[in-house]
Amino acid sequence: MKEEEVYWDSEAQSVKARQRERLGALILKEAPLQAPSSAAVARALIKGLQSESIGVLPWTKASRQLQQRILFLRQFDDSWPNVRDEALMETMETWLEPHLHGLRSRNDLQRLNLVSIWEGMLTWEQRRQLEDWAPTHLTVPSGSRIPIDYSDLAAPSLSVRLQEMFGLTGTPTIARGRAPLTLHLLSPAQRPVQVTKDLASFWSHAYFDVKKDLKGRYPKHYWPDDPLVAEPTSRAKPRS
Repeated sequence: MKEEEVYWDSEAQSVKARQRERLGALILKEAPLQAPSSAAVARALIKGLQSESIGVLPWTKASRQLQQRILFLRQFDDSWPNVRDEALMETMETWLEPHLHGLRSRNDLQRLNLVSIWEGMLTWEQRRQLEDWAPTHLTVPSGSRIPIDYSDLAAPSLSVRLQEMFGLTGTPTIARGRAPLTLHLLSPAQRPVQVTKDLASFWSHAYFDVKKDLKGRYPKHYWPDDPLVAEPTSRAKPRS
């Protein structure tokens, strides 16, 4: 009896294929299978990935952020795809297999573009809504474009130097106002000095103690008495 086997070789981190001739339990002959079907290779590659970890895929900063943005919006509407690591591992046959043509090894997987794959899982309306409800960046009063951190889905955050927020009275929000950003306000040296979801309260109360401390440590920087009318700046002081 002749049989073919296409399988994941964990040591080689690659799909291998072989053909055998058997007589009952006795193997008479075994040789590499030169041209296994692409479907069989894809199935074996997926089994191999599922036996390894989701980390085998070529994650980038952009693909992780997109995954987190989709999951953030899924909290408001479960029609968004479930792209949690666990769900992705369980459903690879659905979302990953169509992209595996010509791939056989862990090294080959580096050719995958996860951002394109995630985007392909969205409807046209979801792709439009993604940019509106869960933007990648926020432009702060100084004009700087700061990336939003979605790693905590319950509390997306923005790390920004305090001086760049002068003049802004309220906490920035995303998801059409449903989710205030957690602000990590930084010193000129990019060290956290305050974490808040209530910027108005910070200006009214905590700012004056923070200002006293920062003015002592960074005397050449701009520390106005009234942060609500002060000019925001990404420099030590506003331009004259």
